[in-house]
Amino acid sequence: MKTAVRYYTQTGNTKKLADAIAAELGVEAKSIDTPLEEDVDVLFLCNSVYWAGVDGKVKQFLKSPGARIGQLVNVSTAALIESTYAQMKKLTAGAGIPLSDKEFHCKGSFKALHKGKPDEADLAAVKRFAREIAG
Repeated sequence: MKTAVRYYTQTGNTKKLADAIAAELGVEAKSIDTPLEEDVDVLFLCNSVYWAGVDGKVKQFLKSPGARIGQLVNVSTAALIESTYAQMKKLTAGAGIPLSDKEFHCKGSFKALHKGKPDEADLAAVKRFAREIAG
């Protein structure tokens, strides 16, 4: 199975998850500024909530990812809301990208909220999640 990891982060929280997934799967985590070079069976897209929504750069990436995505797996952090899944479902449907019904979400630190998140337990959990998805 061909997998890839892309991320968008403003604070570094989401990059921590992307790097953990990539290390677990033996691939490189790359920013969404780097389009996919080849078709993938599974893309782990790590993103976060900014001002109650998915960032515009993530939306642009989904419109033109660079190659075919067999299935997108949503991985997100947020300080206040539970996940970006509902928003990603609308965005991927509009882009014609199948979205997995499985996702990973954890709290991310923001100012005084959730200091140290994602933490080591979150990183271990996202690695387990990636193994389950990748088989």
